[in-house]
Amino acid sequence: EVQLLESGGGSVQAGGSLTLSCAISEQKYNRYCLGWFRQFPGKEREGVAFITYDGTPTYADSVKGRFTITKDNDTNTLQLQMVNLKPEDSAMYYCAAQAHYAPRVVCFDLIYGYYGPGTQVTVSS
Repeated sequence: EVQLLESGGGSVQAGGSLTLSCAISEQKYNRYCLGWFRQFPGKEREGVAFITYDGTPTYADSVKGRFTITKDNDTNTLQLQMVNLKPEDSAMYYCAAQAHYAPRVVCFDLIYGYYGPGTQVTVSS
């Protein structure tokens, strides 16, 4: 079973930067999506950024131009670089993974079966 573990969360002031990392225990599937979700208190988890197995990223409109998702196949690591952070970015951030069999999927629409425990990001004004 795939295990995910996030790190890199913390507290920053508005306009600051953070980089989240996610260690992935194994990558044994040929086709998969990796991504980052966030959850605000009392709200459902929402997709932030995703990347396909061949490296194509997609982003939520609210983070486009500020967040960058990357993956390192050699180290089985997923990262989320966040710049120009805003107070409304404050949330618990989760990395997620899901394999798929179709040649092409929309990673944003996939149902994810594997999540990490999360890391808190707090942005103060």
